[in-house]
Amino acid sequence: MNATVVNTILKEYSVSSKGLMTGIDSTAKLVPSDKKGIRFHIGENVVEASVDSVVSTEHCTVIGNDKIKVMLIEHFMAACAICHIDAIDVYLSHFEMPVLDGGAAEWVEIFKEAGNTSNESYILTEPVYYFNGKTHLIAVPSDEFKVTYSVNFNHPELNHRWVSLEKDKLNEIIEARTFGYLKELEMLQSAGYARGVSLENTVGMTDTGYTAELKSSFEPVKHKILDLIGDFYLTGFNPLDLKAEIIVKEAGHAVHVKAAKILKDKIEIE
Repeated sequence: MNATVVNTILKEYSVSSKGLMTGIDSTAKLVPSDKKGIRFHIGENVVEASVDSVVSTEHCTVIGNDKIKVMLIEHFMAACAICHIDAIDVYLSHFEMPVLDGGAAEWVEIFKEAGNTSNESYILTEPVYYFNGKTHLIAVPSDEFKVTYSVNFNHPELNHRWVSLEKDKLNEIIEARTFGYLKELEMLQSAGYARGVSLENTVGMTDTGYTAELKSSFEPVKHKILDLIGDFYLTGFNPLDLKAEIIVKEAGHAVHVKAAKILKDKIEIE
């Protein structure tokens, strides 16, 4: 029997920055692996990236078990999906992943040296629907992967705004930074969140605009698509290789994960 072919990085890397939520310095040592799976280690403890390992979706995606938890994995997971990395071990100094640039661009810069591509494609065996009040997530079979994401924020540019992922503009998704209302920052920090926020890693939304120049139009919506890609990769199937059209309205990590749990049992290799 042939060994399973895996896509991993070419060499070890060490990456450090503050954690977005805790503000605590964190170092991630990325180690190539010949064993399929994305695993996070702290000391002797390990948790594998899986939708069944998600323990919280409050403000970010957190995976864990009775011995370990790891926060803010979604940007890293999205970069793994984009670069087709499916075998890697991540050794952490702290329970939160480094936030780096607030998106996936710096992770992708590391991963792209591996030059991995995927020969697999996946199909949906049937449509997937998730509805909860104003929140909708629909995935239907299609000829290729497509995401259209809607937000409805109290902001002049982001009110009833729809944005679609275009493959030829994938870099705009990769570089899209995390975001939030500037007026809520002090409240979040007093509650123990967003302590690593800076102008470099976060787009602050004001009543009339933003705290920094956007990297592309409607950057916050594009970051929602990045989050979706990262959360959906927890199914074990790379969403960018899934022949499906996904339409999302006013959702977040909690909805992504709930839909992913339904989705994982309705995906087959083409």
